[in-house]
Amino acid sequence: MINRIRDIRREKNLTLADVAARCTPPTTAQTIGRLETGMRQLSLTWMNRIAAALEVEPEVLVRTASSQAPSVVARLLESGAEALPTPRDALLPTELGGSGEGPLVAIAVEAGCGDYRAGDQLWLRQESAEARWARFLNRDVLAPRPGGRYAFGRLVDRDGRRLAILPPGIGQRMVVIDNAAWVAVAEMLVRRL
Repeated sequence: MINRIRDIRREKNLTLADVAARCTPPTTAQTIGRLETGMRQLSLTWMNRIAAALEVEPEVLVRTASSQAPSVVARLLESGAEALPTPRDALLPTELGGSGEGPLVAIAVEAGCGDYRAGDQLWLRQESAEARWARFLNRDVLAPRPGGRYAFGRLVDRDGRRLAILPPGIGQRMVVIDNAAWVAVAEMLVRRL
């Protein structure tokens, strides 16, 4: 088994001390460092604590040695591509958790529309707590409509569970949804080149 704690921690821009403080009960940065480097046994109890601190599922903290995961080998800066000191695992949006606790859903773009091209895949996080919807204003969202339909576009207005969504295409009319069950906000765009 290969320990992925360090890769996930770095992807989330957290220090060892940040993760240690987020653990319940809190621990030390040294302990987290020993667990992520394999100097200390990673028990199921520690996996659950660290997964909760990193806001991911415990099973993503390790992978089998036989599985070939994609690697991040460089970073792109204003001056150009720069090699990383050591390659690290490239993490999928499902492994990173995200800013919310709701499930992830995806939209497959089959025809270019607005900022999106045919072949794109858009990952969105569902949120059913109405109190958090105000944060989604002026962001792309997906919301369910009656009859098994959906509305997608920029959330331009919200009044309680009533949403006004402007689709991304030119000349399309705003969609108003009364009593939406949930809203999914765009978190990641996956585009093949």
